Amino acid sequence: MTPILQTALPQAQEGAPRLPGTMPCGADDWLRVDDVYAGQMDYRARLLCDRKEAVLYEKEGCAASSEVLEEALKILPTLGFAVSATDVACPDGRVVAIDRAAPLLTLGHLVQEDICVLEKRGAEHVLTAAALCFPAGWKLADKINRPLIGIHEPVDQYDDNIARRVQRLFDGVQVGRPLWRFNKLRYIDPDLHQPFKRVKGAQMPFVRSERQCILRLPRTHAVIFTIHTYVVRE
Repeated sequence: MTPILQTALPQAQEGAPRLPGTMPCGADDWLRVDDVYAGQMDYRARLLCDRKEAVLYEKEGCAASSEVLEEALKILPTLGFAVSATDVACPDGRVVAIDRAAPLLTLGHLVQEDICVLEKRGAEHVLTAAALCFPAGWKLADKINRPLIGIHEPVDQYDDNIARRVQRLFDGVQVGRPLWRFNKLRYIDPDLHQPFKRVKGAQMPFVRSERQCILRLPRTHAVIFTIHTYVVRE
């Protein structure tokens, strides 16, 4: 397929990232629309149709999933969407019906971000639901219902010290005060859907950078982790 490439990374994502490297985020700045919205959304729609079991996990009646949809619907009009009680007119001309019985599926057809729902279970936050169309070296099926340290097992830099810091971050994020960070890796293949470990080589012309936001929902107090993926050629 033709690569879906942004023209450039956001200026804030230039330079080298740090772990955990979080910064304050605007209260409504956890969703964005960029120059490849149409291309990414077309790809997301195909994945949600053809590989739904691999990219979506949500249980009926999940209060946190329902809440993140309602919070997103409040923001979308500021990003060029037209939201009614029953559907959403998107910037690329599509009209998406709002299915409140499947909130993450609905979001998967509306926004470029992958959406992960994490809820506190004992001392740790656990991944309880997600719409994950564009994974970078991990499979949703391997991580669902696992705590943070289990989710990050393949990340070499994610040692016990980082794990404790990230858990404190998830415990401390406040309603209305999201945080964000970014990562950056080089890839041979620009495909957005890469559930397998990346292949390394001498020629790695594509830079993949994820803008990751962490926010706390006001009603359920679940933590939402969003991932907006950029891929550029260097």
